[in-house]
Amino acid sequence: MVKTRQELNKFTKALLNNIQLLDRMIEEEWFDVDQMHIGAEQEFCLIDPHYKPASKSLEILEKINDPAFTTELALFNIEANLQPQPFKGSCFSDMASELNGLFKKLDHACDELNIHYLLTGILPTLRKHDLSLENITPLERYKALAQAIQSMRGSNFELHMRGIDELDMSFDSLMLEASNTSFQVHLQVRPENFVQKYNWSQFLVAPTLAAAANSPMLFGKRLWHESRIALFQQSIDTRLTNEHLRDTSPRVMFGNGWLKNSVTEIFKEDISRFRVMLMNTDLDNCDKHFNEGVTPKLRSLNIHNSTVYRWNRPCYGISENGKPHLRIENRILPSGPTTQDELANAAFWLGMMNVDNDLSANITKHIGFDDVKDNFHISGINGLNSKMRWVDGKRHAISELILNEFLPMAKEGLKRNQVDENDIDHYLGIIENRVAQNQNGTHWMLKSFNKISQDGSKEEILLSIVSSALKNQRSGKPVHEWELASSSQLASINPSSILVEEFMTTDLFTVREEDILELVADMMDWQNIRFTPVEDKEGKLIGLLSIRMILRHFRQKKKTKKFVKDIMVKEPVTIAPEKSVIDAMELMKENKVGCLPVIKNNKLVGVVTEGDFLNLTSTILKIFNRTEHPNE
Repeated sequence: MVKTRQELNKFTKALLNNIQLLDRMIEEEWFDVDQMHIGAEQEFCLIDPHYKPASKSLEILEKINDPAFTTELALFNIEANLQPQPFKGSCFSDMASELNGLFKKLDHACDELNIHYLLTGILPTLRKHDLSLENITPLERYKALAQAIQSMRGSNFELHMRGIDELDMSFDSLMLEASNTSFQVHLQVRPENFVQKYNWSQFLVAPTLAAAANSPMLFGKRLWHESRIALFQQSIDTRLTNEHLRDTSPRVMFGNGWLKNSVTEIFKEDISRFRVMLMNTDLDNCDKHFNEGVTPKLRSLNIHNSTVYRWNRPCYGISENGKPHLRIENRILPSGPTTQDELANAAFWLGMMNVDNDLSANITKHIGFDDVKDNFHISGINGLNSKMRWVDGKRHAISELILNEFLPMAKEGLKRNQVDENDIDHYLGIIENRVAQNQNGTHWMLKSFNKISQDGSKEEILLSIVSSALKNQRSGKPVHEWELASSSQLASINPSSILVEEFMTTDLFTVREEDILELVADMMDWQNIRFTPVEDKEGKLIGLLSIRMILRHFRQKKKTKKFVKDIMVKEPVTIAPEKSVIDAMELMKENKVGCLPVIKNNKLVGVVTEGDFLNLTSTILKIFNRTEHPNE
């Protein structure tokens, strides 16, 4: 984190020096241009036996004791870094073997701690309480990042998303970003090809994202087909609200135009647009190394680049042979649903990236950048249901373009690099079947949600989806072969692990204290509700009405009271959303009340009533009965 102006100036000078050296290394042809390599980073969600986040990453890493595994922002996530593979031959099978080896180590550690891991873009059972700062990984770099973003942005982080459902919330830290887990794919690129490859990668974002979508839900709300896109941008957004028409770019960005001359254009733009957020004070002697013919690490550039989150991010590194190299990091791919699906996504993108035709060589002449950017956002929102602007200027169903245009390109690109035929057929076959059957991870979750919602509670729906996903993930079958989730597959549920926010009623009908009692009586009758919170115009709870109060009022022969404020309970007993179901039950019993308004930051966010407990009890008893009598 930036601490003093003197340190900032020193780091800035080093950053500018790194850019100059990078330009010189490209001009003087220092770069590794022999065999191109690919790589990947695998992120996991840790979950407890009841399918909720398990904040056990440090214990897991201690038991695994393997440098391939590392921490993530939240204690319920970890990451595994795969070794770079030559982009040829059995590269995808080799990556699969490496992943399976890593999974075996993770399986053993998880078994010892009685937890599981799940490959998913956003964990459906994630709760807002899980994203509190108490779950941040206690390492200095994460604390510094959190402090830096909060210092730039202020105290409130707003999240606004629209899909089938709507989500409007505020957060007090960047922990919202920890909702996202991904499978990041790296492609080494020769400096002379970087501009063409990078522009082509921007065009390929839409079909890649649509085919791979696996993150449709957050906090039980059905949002974008790949909700990570909006979620990541808003969680790391350091921009302040501006009432003027000034344009500002978020730190999570697609880009603002085509790349023209060199990779360093991107780095220079990012240095110009985004203030230093993190820095190191122990700077490398890059000039000395460069003058001695030793590849400099360019640590300052890499630190700043790590705080700008382009969906196609340029990366600088040093190969095992000591030469520098450039990579494009594809950050749009979600984790899961299985390793086969992830490697199919990687093969699809990497194959398309390696195609050699007029379209890939001259994409900037065939379509405008704004259309490409629009394709990206549309595919994030609608996934395989999108219509994409094609190079003929018309919109076409993205599923048809994947099957008829992009898959043949991917196959040609992989053959061009002499990737094994079996790998090509297997992994691209997964993409073809997935798109033809219209079942990627997102479609599987949404269809499962609709199926279970016919006779299941929200808690049952989310637990069943995660339970079924875990079972299917272990089977190894790609997602297009999965049967829809079913509540009958849910093995157990721990009532003490359920929080108020998971079963409270959030679709509320409220009144104001000046409202007439006739309105309240009719409204409660029409909507079949027994309790009505009373709010002021700022959304602050100031009272509570029950149907019993209304009936008592209208039984009186002499009705002297006319307004809500005359009969409401002015200081109702309330509860916080992060409290457990046990806490709620004890509070209601102790105070002899049938309703608890749920309050967060002095605002009404829901209510818990006796009816909610009945629904929850019904769910628990159904699951218990299936467990005890599986054959009935």
